[in-house]
Amino acid sequence: MDPHRVPPLGPARPRVLTVGPTVRLTLAQMRRSLGRLAAAGLAVLISTAFVAATLQAGTVVTRTTYDQVAAQYADADLVVFDRAGTMTPADVDAVRAVDGVAAADGFRGTYAELAHGGRTVRQSLVAAPSDPRLTPLVLADGAWPDGPDRIALPVDVAELFGVGVGDTVSSTRCLRAGKPDPGTPGLGERGAECYGGQEAVETLTVSGLVDDPVSAYAAGGGVAVVTPAALERQLAGSGATSGKPADKAPGAAPGMRTVVVALDRPGDEAAVAAVRGALAAAVPSATGVTTPKEYAEDVVAGISGGQNIVYLVFVLALAAVSLVVAGLVIANTFQVLVAQRSHTLALLRCVGAGTGQIHGSVLLEAVLLGTVASVAGIVVGSLFVQAGLLVAPAFDLGVALPRTIPLTPTAFLVPLAAGLLVTLAAAVAPARAASRVAPLAALRPAAGLDPAGTGRARAVFAAFATLGGLAVMAAGVALGRSGSIDTGLFAAVLGGSVSLVGIIVGSVFWLPRVAALFGRLAGAGGATARLASANALRNPRRTAATSTALLIGVTLVSMMTTGAASARLTMNDQLDVRFPVDLRVTSTAHDADGAAAAVPAAVTDALAGVDGLGAVVPVTNASARRADGGTPVQVAAVDPVDLRSVANTPADADRLRPGTIVVPQRAATLYDLAGADTLVLTGPGGRVTLDVVHSGSRSDRAYLTPQDLAAIAPGLAPGEVWAQVDDDRDAADVVSAVQAAVSTTGETVGVTGTVVERSTYQQMVDVILSIVVGLLTVAVLIALVGVANTLSLSVIERTRENAMLRAIGLSRGQLRATLAVEGMVIAGVGAVLGIVLGLVYGWVGATTALSVLGQVPLVVPWTEVGVVLAIALVAGLLASVVPARAAVRTHPVAALAAE
Repeated sequence: MDPHRVPPLGPARPRVLTVGPTVRLTLAQMRRSLGRLAAAGLAVLISTAFVAATLQAGTVVTRTTYDQVAAQYADADLVVFDRAGTMTPADVDAVRAVDGVAAADGFRGTYAELAHGGRTVRQSLVAAPSDPRLTPLVLADGAWPDGPDRIALPVDVAELFGVGVGDTVSSTRCLRAGKPDPGTPGLGERGAECYGGQEAVETLTVSGLVDDPVSAYAAGGGVAVVTPAALERQLAGSGATSGKPADKAPGAAPGMRTVVVALDRPGDEAAVAAVRGALAAAVPSATGVTTPKEYAEDVVAGISGGQNIVYLVFVLALAAVSLVVAGLVIANTFQVLVAQRSHTLALLRCVGAGTGQIHGSVLLEAVLLGTVASVAGIVVGSLFVQAGLLVAPAFDLGVALPRTIPLTPTAFLVPLAAGLLVTLAAAVAPARAASRVAPLAALRPAAGLDPAGTGRARAVFAAFATLGGLAVMAAGVALGRSGSIDTGLFAAVLGGSVSLVGIIVGSVFWLPRVAALFGRLAGAGGATARLASANALRNPRRTAATSTALLIGVTLVSMMTTGAASARLTMNDQLDVRFPVDLRVTSTAHDADGAAAAVPAAVTDALAGVDGLGAVVPVTNASARRADGGTPVQVAAVDPVDLRSVANTPADADRLRPGTIVVPQRAATLYDLAGADTLVLTGPGGRVTLDVVHSGSRSDRAYLTPQDLAAIAPGLAPGEVWAQVDDDRDAADVVSAVQAAVSTTGETVGVTGTVVERSTYQQMVDVILSIVVGLLTVAVLIALVGVANTLSLSVIERTRENAMLRAIGLSRGQLRATLAVEGMVIAGVGAVLGIVLGLVYGWVGATTALSVLGQVPLVVPWTEVGVVLAIALVAGLLASVVPARAAVRTHPVAALAAE
């Protein structure tokens, strides 16, 4: 530009002259540096894709978990709860009368003995829905029952009986006080006595076959469907609404705990809110009116001690960590890129480019690169999650995943903002450094950008960030253990991120020396190892940047793997506490005093032949009176050795011995035994004083030995059998096999497989952790790209250096070996340090998030650690050898002449 030329006046022209050259300069620089920009852009793309995939996977897992829990309420809009179980059919009618309610059904059920072809099954019964939206069951064939002599059978029960639509089965029920029931079609002659009445046999026609696709009733062996009137008659006939002694009958249901509601306008939030308030007023006995989704959130939080573990794992922890790690990888790559262009930027200063133009050019380049790469990353991450949803059904995960990814503004805007802002932040420091160096000083080889001049400030910042971050992380652990999970996890993530930044910033001081030491040890004094060690020390910044690229990724992989392993064990322990026994087989016969008769020997023999069933032990149940007149204690008498073989909480068996009573947490609440040290029980045989041993399990019965029960109530028969299901078998299949086996004995018993519900929650945990591990694949890819970027750029930076080595006699093979040793040593150091940091961060995260559940085990996933270390070494080898091919192919004279 002519210095004597005066630009025209006016506000528009100077603005154009100021902005236009900067934009043109930026675009020209980007065109000349497409190869180098591709490396930085790839890091941005993959990091942004990781963030997008994390957020979308978290949304999928959250929705899937809630849908799985709320499946029993099908497509209901609202659920009316009464934890005391006192709601009646009149309350259901009141709900139906509320304006805006399209349909409402109460959850109420009982049992009936169904028989056909010599097989007998004790089957759960529920009423046909008034609206298909209110039941999780679906018709596989036929129709819903429309008369008192009609029944819809579960598909597996129909297969067991060998019947179909139009065939008949017999149903045995008890008529209260022997009263005739002339209104029931097909009622046969009354038979034996039952609960003060007489048994009656009905002939029922199969109207349809029902399937339970979400396993809402799988724990009870499925459910058959009758008309609402038939169900009420069955409840009344069995004494469900009567007083003693009929209320001892199995299946007695004095009231309802839940009423499900379908609305006229299901998608209208205002209508839902209005009806919600009206329902609370219409049913004063209800303890709450909620949506199925809110109910699912409460259940999931209840499993994890009141915390929404899905939200904590994905939205707060994994997404936050992924943002931090993505930022570090992008910053590493972009800083190396901009630093290598300092010579070009200095030339621009010499020919008249201003400080603001250089600074603005670098930042504008970062904005353009970050925007384009982030958008591409969002697309790639979304396609990655969508591909996972498409292939997931082939693995039979046991849960219904959505077919398409959830398209939410958050899933797009957060990754875009993260990629753009982090890329821009990564360019700020190099841009300021390049613009502040004087043109003539900047023309000297890279001295202006060397960090030596700011070593003290860098060291102080690194120490402060590392120690301060560790202190905040420790505070987060303390908060998590005290019950403040959200605050504690936020502090732990923040402290861990800050400490990791401090370690990375300070790595330029100590990491090259560690790498050099490793190189000397690995090479045992060889020439290539000594040269590689010297290279590590000669340019500390390059060595630190190269190693930390992998250190970041390995830290993330190791952290999540360790956290997942600890979380899996902790959640398994929690599920064991919630479901202490896998399967119970209960006698349905009672003696004259109302006590349960012994489980028939034929049933026990049949259980022994069921594949997938482990130990089978007898248990005697009783209601023990207390000498202090308190609430009677429901006890289960079982031998300690037998309890250990079937209980999911072996600690209960370890505590059980003669003279003690093991009181689980739930039983202590039910029977007012919290804090009790001793308990005196009385019965027909006398009294016994027992030491109370408290347990963390959630069984509603206390455990004592058969000897102690015989001291107060001699002669009681074991009216229940407990069994353990093999861990490697499908729980629902084993429960169905048990029902099929006992149906051939001619005896009627109740089968309750809580292992099915436990398996459902276990599947949720496995799916969550599987998706976390799947995301680690992307984290490894980020780490490999970071290593390849920094090593490739460092080889370009050392073109003249390598040429000098070739000129003084270093062979091509020796140069390759030097770069290979250097790459493997630097990668190995980064991997080892990353594994150590990952173990610490993983333990901290698991302890903070899960300590509310109890003791969190500190697990070292040795297999995963070994795989990560091996991958890191191979990655270092490949990342260094491939760029070395370009170095050895360049003639030394030509390389020495290169800029």
